[in-house]
Amino acid sequence: MDIDKFEEKQVASELLFDGKILHVYRDDIELPDGRGAFREYVRHLGAVCVVPVTREDEVVCVKQYRYAIGKVVLEIPAGKLDFKGEDPEAAVRRELREETGAVCGKLTYMGKFYSSPAILDECIYMYLAEELDFGENDLDEDEFIEVVRIPIEELADMICRGEIIDGKTQAGVMKALYIMNSDRRKTNEA
Repeated sequence: MDIDKFEEKQVASELLFDGKILHVYRDDIELPDGRGAFREYVRHLGAVCVVPVTREDEVVCVKQYRYAIGKVVLEIPAGKLDFKGEDPEAAVRRELREETGAVCGKLTYMGKFYSSPAILDECIYMYLAEELDFGENDLDEDEFIEVVRIPIEELADMICRGEIIDGKTQAGVMKALYIMNSDRRKTNEA
């Protein structure tokens, strides 16, 4: 794809809000055809999420209250990067243990997820965790979650029925299921 044909160039930038997690900007830009416009967007350090799958093909999910939408949401374990440049693999292993008590023997990187790239630069690094062993979880002081296990095929059905509203969970579970089924097909063909 020819980026010059679509690229918008920053002319000026103003920080409107500088929070602990979110940083809101308003930029004046030049459109590809030379006209001026503006963009409002949010910068974020980034995050990780993980689809932890047990030996019984159950996904270890968490239920937690999400204040912004006022609902309890069923989702895969996730968390923000603690600092700029933090290794996503180290972060995802930390979040997996903190939220579920699990450590994994096998971790597969599944790509990046941008939930709303028109207004948010948050990059979520997605992983599939297998060969799980469980110990005690270590929640952050402000985390109140319930850990639940759901068979991956049932969770995929819930996604397709619209019962799972979290975007990273939808994408992560479907990617994980595809990877697992592809691996099984390869094993059966061998």
